Amino acid sequence: MLKKKDRYVVAIIGATGVVGKESLAILDERKFPLGELRLFASKRSAGERLSCQNQDWTVEELTPEGPFDGIDFAFISASEEVSREYAPRLAQAGAIVIDDSAVFRMDADVPLVVPEVNPNALDSIPRRIISIPNCTTTPLVMALKPIHQAATIKRVVVTTFQSVSGTGAAAMDELLEQTKALLSFNEVNVTVYPHQIAFNCLPVVGSFSDAGDCSEESKIVNETRKILGEPTLRLTATTVRVPVFRSHSEAVNIETARKLSANEARAILSTAPGVLVYDDPSRKVYPMPIDVAGTDEVYVGRIREDATVPSGLNLWIVADNLRKGAALNAIQIAEKLTQAAS
Repeated sequence: MLKKKDRYVVAIIGATGVVGKESLAILDERKFPLGELRLFASKRSAGERLSCQNQDWTVEELTPEGPFDGIDFAFISASEEVSREYAPRLAQAGAIVIDDSAVFRMDADVPLVVPEVNPNALDSIPRRIISIPNCTTTPLVMALKPIHQAATIKRVVVTTFQSVSGTGAAAMDELLEQTKALLSFNEVNVTVYPHQIAFNCLPVVGSFSDAGDCSEESKIVNETRKILGEPTLRLTATTVRVPVFRSHSEAVNIETARKLSANEARAILSTAPGVLVYDDPSRKVYPMPIDVAGTDEVYVGRIREDATVPSGLNLWIVADNLRKGAALNAIQIAEKLTQAAS
């Protein structure tokens, strides 16, 4: 699938977006074996210069003509329309495509991967396309997997509190401008979201279905089942957009077949790869978005037993949605593939 090289040609589609820029920073930090970097974005961004690994790279306009030959890895962090059109083009040209959108996630022949949870899914990549999960699904499955292995999860109830960076740079700008306006006793402009987001919570992420679920809730349910290999897992989700710039939080209630004490759950999670137990409420120690932003781990705290069921646990999970929720997860997949290349 991938030929072993000293250095690889990497493309980032959506290079000037918030996830694209985070990808550049992570490629730099992790010293990814980069031979050449191809940066693609819309026509208005073409010609911009972005830095990575002590070199400036020029942004190219993304067009169907490419050219895309010679690319080893293509990270797509753009719209679903871009993924739908360009992932097959890049794969046909020989790249391994790691896509951040929901377009291919539930396709049976496209692996949906979190390297710490289901790395074996990378054993077969028939379409040369790999999907990464939603930025709320990734931290959730990283906490669920070790508990499921230890005690078999029967049911999950999750409520997410999602930062505006999950929507993109325009949403971050809107939160900032609305906050400034309100603190100056001025009217706010509402463009990105259906209602004011500053000093508010919106109980919808995505669009509503006829059943009343929003699309983000359905993604969490379906993606978690696929990644854990549990197609009938009972899981329900409620997603909320909150006035936080960066990092998503999740309140998770778990019912297991075998009872786990809070201390047993802490011990299990403390050995899980990529998970950091941050849990001492008596000393005001628990994960918060402001502290987790810019970090790579999935933080878990407020671990306690739920006395309303025979075997229940409550968890509070926080992770940086731009890093482990998106760019970092994609780059870790590429790193896994380079390590397995022959």
